Amino acid sequence: MNTPASHYPLLDDINFPADVRKLAKTQLLALCKELREFLTQTVSVSGGHFSAGLGTVELTVALHYVFDTPTDQLVWDVGHQAYPHKILTGRKNNMTSIRSKGGVSAFPKRNESEYDAFGVGHSSTSISAALGMAIASELQGQTKQMVAIIGDGSITGGMAFEAMNHAGSLDANLLVILNDNDMAISPNVGAMNNYLTKVLSSRLYSSMRTESKKVLKKMPSMWELARKTEEHVKGMIVPGTLFEELGFNYIGPIDGHDIDMLVSTLENLKHIEGPRFLHIVTKKGKGYAPAEKDPLAYHGVPAFDPTQDSLPPSAPSVHPTYTQVFGQWLCDMAAQDEKLLGITPAMREGSGLVEFSQLYPNRYFDVAIAEQHAVTLAAGQACQGAKPVVAIYSTFLQRGYDQLIHDVALQNLDVLFAIDRAGLVGPDGPTHAGSFDYSYLRCIPNMVVMAPADENECRQMLYTGYLHQGPAAVRYPRGKGPGVAVQPEMTQLPLGKGSVITTGTDTVLLAWGSLVKPALEAGKQLNATVVNMRFIKPLDKELILELAKTHTTFVTLEENVIAGGAGSAVNEFLHAHKLLKAVLNIGLPDEFVEQGTREELLSQCGLDTAGILAQIKAFL
Repeated sequence: MNTPASHYPLLDDINFPADVRKLAKTQLLALCKELREFLTQTVSVSGGHFSAGLGTVELTVALHYVFDTPTDQLVWDVGHQAYPHKILTGRKNNMTSIRSKGGVSAFPKRNESEYDAFGVGHSSTSISAALGMAIASELQGQTKQMVAIIGDGSITGGMAFEAMNHAGSLDANLLVILNDNDMAISPNVGAMNNYLTKVLSSRLYSSMRTESKKVLKKMPSMWELARKTEEHVKGMIVPGTLFEELGFNYIGPIDGHDIDMLVSTLENLKHIEGPRFLHIVTKKGKGYAPAEKDPLAYHGVPAFDPTQDSLPPSAPSVHPTYTQVFGQWLCDMAAQDEKLLGITPAMREGSGLVEFSQLYPNRYFDVAIAEQHAVTLAAGQACQGAKPVVAIYSTFLQRGYDQLIHDVALQNLDVLFAIDRAGLVGPDGPTHAGSFDYSYLRCIPNMVVMAPADENECRQMLYTGYLHQGPAAVRYPRGKGPGVAVQPEMTQLPLGKGSVITTGTDTVLLAWGSLVKPALEAGKQLNATVVNMRFIKPLDKELILELAKTHTTFVTLEENVIAGGAGSAVNEFLHAHKLLKAVLNIGLPDEFVEQGTREELLSQCGLDTAGILAQIKAFL
C-alpha cells in the first residue's frame, strides 16, 4: 500500500527499531498515533489479525525504544499482537501481503526477521522460550535482555506457569510482561498505583530489597517475617501475590496505553536483575471504535472499509461450513441425550459451539487455553457415565497427545473428538495446519478415526463416533465442503467400511475426506475405480482384498502427510498379505507447507484434480 509520506511524518522515516530510538521521548505519543492509523489502513486492505495489535501499539513502541533490539530479545506469545512489531522491524512496506502466499507471515518467524527471536503460533510458549534463551545467554557470558510478552488468554495455559515456576527457582534474568486486555482500566490503575509502580521498579527499592535479602537470609525467622510482610503489603495494593510466590518481582498493574509510564517503568526494570513480572492493562481494539466495541469480531478480519462502523457481511451461502455442520449436530444430539457434554480449549467461536453454549450452559465447558486439561477432563467425565465431545483444532490436539493416549485411549474411554481445521488451513500457515492427525491418531490402540467426504457424511460420522463405545475422532477441513445437502436424520455408519463410488479398470483410487471429490474427478478421466474409504482406522481390509483381485495399481489420496498416514496403512496391509501391488501414495509433502489460500496450497502440493492426474499419469 503506497501511503503519502506526509501522512505519516514520523513513521515514514522509521524502518527499524534503531530509528525509533533516535526519537525524543516526547515524540513517542505521536508515533503511536501514526502506527495505529497505519495498522488500520494496511489490515483493512489485507485482512488478518487486528484488534490484538491495536492494543499493543504503545507497548511495542516502548519496548523497541527502551531495549536494544535485536540484541535484546523480544518473544511474543502466539503472535496475534505482533503486527505493530512487524511494522517497526523492516516489514512496513510489505504489510498488505501479510498471510498471503509469499508474503509476510501472520506470526513471528525466525527466518523472516532477526527481530523475531522465536517462532510462535501456539499459545503459552513465550516464557519457556525466553527463559531458555536467558539461560543460554548467561552461560555464554552475554548480557542480553530477554523479554516475554504474553496475553491474558495465553497465561491460562499451564505451560506458562510451569515456566514461571522454573524461572523463579533459577533466579533467571528474565522480564515477563502480561498484556491484560480482558478488563477495563480499573480504579487502582491511576495516579497512586503509578507512583507505587515507580517506587517498586526503582533502582533504590531494588537495591534495598537485594541487600536486605542477603542480611535477613542469615536469620531465617526474620527473613520469613520480612518476606511475608512485603507480600501482604503488596497484596493490599497490587494483585501480584501469586507471581511473587513463584519468585518474580511483580510490578503493576499499569496503564498499557500510557507511553510515558511504560517507557519509564521499562527503563527501571531493564536495570533490575532476576525474574521480573510487569502487569499492564490494555484495551483490545484500542483507537478504532468498532474494534473497541466488539474486539472479538475484529480479532481476525477480512478486508474492510475502515470508514464504516461494521465489517462487510459474509457472502450468503446455502451450504454450511464443516464447523457449522458440527455445531448444528452438537445441539441436535444434546437435545436427544442429556449425557452429552461439550468441551473446548478457548475456541468456542472457531469450533462452532456458540449456540450450544447458549442452549446448554451447564453442559458447556470452556477450559481456556489448556488442551491437556481438556482431554483429561473429558476422560474424567467419561468415567462417570457422561458422553463428552471435545471440539478442537487438529494442530491444537497435538498439545494434548499424551493425555489422548494415556488418559483416554489406554482406558478405552468413551470420548468423541471433533477435529476441525484438518489438513491445510491457508493464510495462518504451518503453525495452524492440521497435517499430521491421520499419522498420530491411527497408531493409537482403541481409536476410531474417520474423515467425511462431504457435509452430510460429516454429520453421520459424528453420530457414528458418538454411538461408538470408546474413543473416536472425526476430522474435517476448514471451510466448506462440496455442497452436499445435510440430512436432518442421523444414521449410524457401519464401522470401518468404505464405499465404492465408481467402478473402472486396472487402477483404483482410495481416497479419504476432502480428497474424495478431486479423486472422483480424476478417476473419470482415468476410467479408474474410486472409493470413499471413510475410515482411517479401522481400515476396510475386506474391501482392499476384494479390490486387489481385480486391480493392478492402487493410488491412495489423503490431505495428511504421507509418512505414517492412511496410505501407509494400506501399504502395511498389502505387504502383510503379500499383495505386492503397484502403489502410489499421494498426500502432503515431507515439509512444512507455508501460507497461502487453501486452494493455492492444495494446487502447490498436487492435491487438486490437475495435480492428482499429473502424479498418477507420471506413475503409470
